[in-house]
Amino acid sequence: MVERFLIGLDFGTDSARGVLISSVSGVQVASAVRSYPHGTLSQTLPSGVPMPAGFSLQVAGDYLDVAAHLLRELGSERQIEAIGIDFTASSPMPCTSAGLPLSDLAPDAPHSYVKLWKHSAQAHAQGLLAGNSLVETRFGGRLSGEWLLAKARQLATEAPDLWARTDRFIEAGDWLVWMLTGVELRSGDFAAYKAQYDPELGYPAQIDASLASKLGPVAPVGTAAGRLSPAWCERTGIVGSPAVSVAIIDSHAVLPAVHDGSAGTLTCAIGTSAAYLYLAQSRQPLPAGVEGVAFDAALPGLWCYEAGQAAYGDVLSWFVATFPRAATQDDNFAAYNEAAQALAPAQEPLVALEWWSGNRVPFSDSLLSGMLLGLTMHTSAAGIYRALVESLCFGTRAVVDLFEAGSLPVERLVVTSGLAGRNPFLVQTLADVLGRPLDVPLLDNATCVGAAIHGAVAAGVVPDFGAGFARFGAKSVVTYTPRHQTTAIYDQLYAQYRALAADDRIREAMRTLRGLSAAVRTRQAEAPPTADRDAPLQRRSAW
Repeated sequence: MVERFLIGLDFGTDSARGVLISSVSGVQVASAVRSYPHGTLSQTLPSGVPMPAGFSLQVAGDYLDVAAHLLRELGSERQIEAIGIDFTASSPMPCTSAGLPLSDLAPDAPHSYVKLWKHSAQAHAQGLLAGNSLVETRFGGRLSGEWLLAKARQLATEAPDLWARTDRFIEAGDWLVWMLTGVELRSGDFAAYKAQYDPELGYPAQIDASLASKLGPVAPVGTAAGRLSPAWCERTGIVGSPAVSVAIIDSHAVLPAVHDGSAGTLTCAIGTSAAYLYLAQSRQPLPAGVEGVAFDAALPGLWCYEAGQAAYGDVLSWFVATFPRAATQDDNFAAYNEAAQALAPAQEPLVALEWWSGNRVPFSDSLLSGMLLGLTMHTSAAGIYRALVESLCFGTRAVVDLFEAGSLPVERLVVTSGLAGRNPFLVQTLADVLGRPLDVPLLDNATCVGAAIHGAVAAGVVPDFGAGFARFGAKSVVTYTPRHQTTAIYDQLYAQYRALAADDRIREAMRTLRGLSAAVRTRQAEAPPTADRDAPLQRRSAW
């Protein structure tokens, strides 16, 4: 008998990871990872053209290169039954009706590229869909500058010539599935949470007619978009004609790998950013401050409430890269974690706000920024690192508070994704801050496995997501128990965190500073070189 396999692909912020799983035993056979050739563009385009402030872009062709590498490494000469793909979101892109990225046609135009989830179009989100009943009830009356509709409005407003050439404005994850199968289809998950789509109402009626014509048909998660095209089978050496499921948001993909759908469980997916997912059989009013809720979108037949933090592991990665103690990132983290653990909570009187990439909950404002309070001449680098770790955990606690204040009791906390396995110091700190036990599922490549389960359901390898969890999901957990003496100290620090977060003056100062910085960067990008600026200094101070 020929052995058959599944492939799960997880397209993250900096790289993509893939896993090969036996369809019968559920055992992971192999895994692979590949970085995007152009990385994330934040200063200049590949052509060298400077980018405006606040832009965070990627090259669509990188996703195809990485997908080909991973599929070849994992699937060559193997019988693959299904492929599942998750993707970081919202990361939309403009393309032609045939799927050709506009960046291939206009490589010097920033608006022609993929707008990564980090990209902020917050100014264009203000007032968008005001009064829409679905937005009011399911998204708290607010739209984020991270989401597709705001980014579409930004493109249409700031680059109308490119907008006129855009036949499709599509999430990069949906586009990748289109390229692999030849079938253009939108994921119900991306459409619901990032473009405010409702299966009964469709896309919001108030959106511009020019945008409505650029959005395609929608299919629920767990369905097959199509099969891997013969050209891609030949390119990768994959045997057979595997089904490719519609794409899913990366943080949502992990659910069927770590969770059986039990009510009252909050799944915390902590990686580059953080997502908090609460599944419910019946709908409750959206808690104040929580990002949104949709039915049948993250998993069939369930309401999924979503909240998040725009930066999580990104904050710590920035710090250890900016103030390194070792030659590699792994060694840097090891050194800082060891030094931070040697400090007691509040030993150095610091408290931070973790909004390095803006705030999702409760303000939905990507123009907010990070803050560190309490610096003295005795502050150490380890103390700052510990304060940043604590700030991430305080943000998580604020999310838990919002859910429970909104009549969604959190009876179990499951912590998963990259940092859950790689940084036990952070997870223990999180348990201490929350004062609750945390379960970390023992499953390598959990997000990839979740994507593979989506493929398995779409291909009929398993009848549903519950069966997918039973065969392919985590079989055991490690539980982190809070140290209640430490929790008592964190209660006091958390009170200071909440006070800072609630201060209108602090948030207004953050927006003002962002505005000043953007204005300076724009002037620098537009100003031609001057003789005075570029010439070497000729005169020296008399001193």
